[in-house]
Parts: sequence; C-alpha cells; structure tokens
Amino acid sequence: MPSRILIADKGRKFFVKDISKDYHCQFGFVSAKDLKRKSGKVSTNTGKELHIFEPSFIDVYRKIRRDAQIVAQKDIGLIIAETGLNSKSIAVDAGAGSGAMCCFLANIAKKVTAYEIREDFFQVVRKNIEFLGLKNITLKNGDIYKGIDEKNVDLVTLDLPEPWKVIDHASKALKNGGFLVSYSPSVPQMADFVNALHARDDFVHVKTIEIIERSWEVAERKVRPMSRMIGHTGYLSFARRV
Repeated sequence: MPSRILIADKGRKFFVKDISKDYHCQFGFVSAKDLKRKSGKVSTNTGKELHIFEPSFIDVYRKIRRDAQIVAQKDIGLIIAETGLNSKSIAVDAGAGSGAMCCFLANIAKKVTAYEIREDFFQVVRKNIEFLGLKNITLKNGDIYKGIDEKNVDLVTLDLPEPWKVIDHASKALKNGGFLVSYSPSVPQMADFVNALHARDDFVHVKTIEIIERSWEVAERKVRPMSRMIGHTGYLSFARRV
C-alpha cells in the first residue's frame, strides 16, 4: 500500500500508512487528495504547510513492530561499517527477536538467514519482513545453539544469552576472513564470549566496543548537548575467522 512522509518545518515527522483517507495530526488534517502527491508541499485544513515525500527504507523501518528489545541503529551502523557488509555479502543473524538486525542487514546484503527459537518472536519477525517488503531473508524457527546450516558466509551476528555456544558452529559457517559479531548487554556475557575466542586458534578477537550517542541542540547561538542521551545499549565484540 502506498505511504507518505509528512515533515513540519521544525522536523516533526508523520508516517502516513494509508493515503486513501484524510490524515489527522496536531496541525489539522491533510486530505486524501493531497496525500497522493509524491513531493513538494501540502497544507492542512488549518493552513499549516508540510513537506511531503515517499518514504525510504529507514522511514518504514522505524515503524516495525517491536516485541523483543531491538539492537539500536547506532550499533547496527557500527557492525555494517566494521565488517564492510555490501550487496555481495551473505549473512546469518541469530536471536532475531523483533527482526531489526536481520531486516537492516537484508536492506544491504545479498542474502540473510535469520534464526529465532521462540515462536512468538518468529511471527513478529515474519510480519516485519513482510511489512518492509524484503525478499532476501530466509527465516528459521530454530535453535542456533544446535548448529548453522549455511556455509561460506561473510558475517554471523549474535544477540543471544550465551553467544559463546555458537562459536564452533560459526567457525564452520564462516568463510576464511569472515566476521563473527556478538551483541551483549552485560559485561559477563561479553567477557565469556571474548575469553572463549581467546582460547581458540580459528578466530582472532579484533575488538570490543560500545557506542554512546549524544544529540546536540542547535538554535542560532544556543548550541549545547541535549540533556538526555542514548547511553549504554550493548557491547559489540568483533572477531574474524582465520
């Protein structure tokens, strides 16, 4: 179904999922006739002008259903940057949760396989994949602790309670030089995973890092960091198959 983004001058954004009917917001309503426009400006019944355009992937992505806690965009972005994920890459994502990671990777990679053991989360991921219109994700309702079916992959991402239990399977699935990345919210999880890597000769631990995100307020000469920020979300541990 066609959708639209409306943006006010100060950045207030509205996602219009159904353009077949009038859209109501704090500035009044935009008529269904005007919502058919793909660019430019439209006016509400109160005279407020809004910019209108067709949504990109990131606009639709931000509207996915969230049941399990998702990996933050700042962390997903680092994974993509550090591993060099591209249109030729084959990836495996485990502990799919709500599907944020696998869906974001699939928007870039050639193919993604996602594992999720819980049936309720599996259904959420399936619906989010359909909502985003992604055709290059294979979703499996299975336990990755028991093994990875895929071979010769470029990247394996883990968001699991015990990621060290997947290292053996990841070693068999990854191509030489491929990346294994674990996202863990707590220090003990991160430490156990990294120490398990240190005990092996088929992986090199590249680094473990966390990203702190702080927004800034800019209004003429009033320039300062925002009072609230996105602090700790998780630790990202990067390893390479050798």
